[in-house]
Amino acid sequence: MDSHIAIEYASRDDLAFLFQSDSHIRDMEAKVFGREVLVARLNGSPVGWLRFNYFWDTIPFMNMLFVLAPYRGRSIGTRLVKFWEAEILSLGYHDVLTSTQANETAQHFYRKLGYIDVGGLLLPSEPNEELLLHKTLS
Repeated sequence: MDSHIAIEYASRDDLAFLFQSDSHIRDMEAKVFGREVLVARLNGSPVGWLRFNYFWDTIPFMNMLFVLAPYRGRSIGTRLVKFWEAEILSLGYHDVLTSTQANETAQHFYRKLGYIDVGGLLLPSEPNEELLLHKTLS
């Protein structure tokens, strides 16, 4: 594990990195200013992020976890998730959700972190089922 990893909420200074790296969202500024994006930094440079929102406006839902390829396998993703879970718990939430496509290996990562399968979605535009995963924080 890298000891020089810092996790913090994204700021205006991270927007260029996030726009370049995350093409799944239209209004990244709103997410950043709404404190719904965390950034992992190695020696001050961004190397990954976690983006979330609230399912049904009440349950924290991790939308995206991403670590740049050269930095994978260093526990950065785990550290992002654990930081997020601690922040969410400090806000009084005890349940969190995430999802991943059934053919992605990310499902195994989430299960190692204590997430359990609670359902799935089969969307007409997607070739694979989207798995929903839940974790109770304590």
